[in-house]
Amino acid sequence: MTRRDPQDPVPVQRSIDGGTPSPQEPAPPAPPAASAELDPARFRSPGRRLARRIAQAVFLRGLAYRTIRRTVVTHPAADALEGACIVVANHSSHLDAPLVLGSVPPRVRRNLATAVAADYFFTAPHKRMFTELIFNAFPVDRKGTGANRGLSKKLLKEGVPLLIFPEGTRSRTGKMGPFTIGAAGLAKAVGVPVLPVALIGAYEAMPHGSRWPRRGRPPVVVAVGEPLHVREKEPTAAFNERIQAAVRALYTEHRPRLDA
Repeated sequence: MTRRDPQDPVPVQRSIDGGTPSPQEPAPPAPPAASAELDPARFRSPGRRLARRIAQAVFLRGLAYRTIRRTVVTHPAADALEGACIVVANHSSHLDAPLVLGSVPPRVRRNLATAVAADYFFTAPHKRMFTELIFNAFPVDRKGTGANRGLSKKLLKEGVPLLIFPEGTRSRTGKMGPFTIGAAGLAKAVGVPVLPVALIGAYEAMPHGSRWPRRGRPPVVVAVGEPLHVREKEPTAAFNERIQAAVRALYTEHRPRLDA
């Protein structure tokens, strides 16, 4: 039996169905006070936007995207999307946030803010500086407590689109776990659409535990779907199911592009 080199290309799975929740991690520490009560205006600041564009050009296009072969497929309705929305995607790789940030339509990308764990990314100045600069990051308290509760809603009301990974953590198998209802509930409460995104091949390009993408520039497809709106009197759980189904359908529809 031939042992596979961990850097060799691996087949991209045909489906992301069948995922289970990742093992529970120990309860995180309380988020730092410095992550609390951020001014929503800073996430739309022209000066910060310019700095972010320069940093992303260096980090994303100059580094991250040179390690993979990226194909972006976008639904026409996503290109026409205006104003705040919530971008959701399956989550299985450290490539995920960079892929989404550089692949969603420009009007969404312009001020897109990424949800990050306050207890990890906002605990040290260098982590906070990097994530705020590249990802326009905003802190989320994984315990659901803390002084910055409600920041997501404030940002949406100020017209800032959000990137949220509803699985809560990266998949260890590449299979998509169940979505928590946070993104669906937030979209319903504020009245903004959800933009589903399927990341195809990202896990195989840089699986859990990897520090760098596999060699050979593995292919990845980013499929940006049609915006979803909550229906009249639709329960949050049902809306959440539709969001999950949309991501799965995008994966199934565009997976064959990797074989072309």
